[in-house]
Amino acid sequence: MSPKSDNNKPSIGQTILSTLAAAVGVQSNKNRERDFTQGNLYVYVAAGIIFTGLFVGGLILLVKVLLGDQ
Repeated sequence: MSPKSDNNKPSIGQTILSTLAAAVGVQSNKNRERDFTQGNLYVYVAAGIIFTGLFVGGLILLVKVLLGDQ
């Protein structure tokens, strides 16, 4: 019963935080190594695409609100 398992995949919360940290550029070396060794590429690609879509959508909404939706 080892507390550290080889199949320690990052949780959904850790994946989201890693995606946000990578987007901002403040990812720690420890977390980056965890993501590369234990994470799934497709999960991070999907999270990145979703984050990018939400970010661009948020910017579009912000501009429309500020310009009065002309």
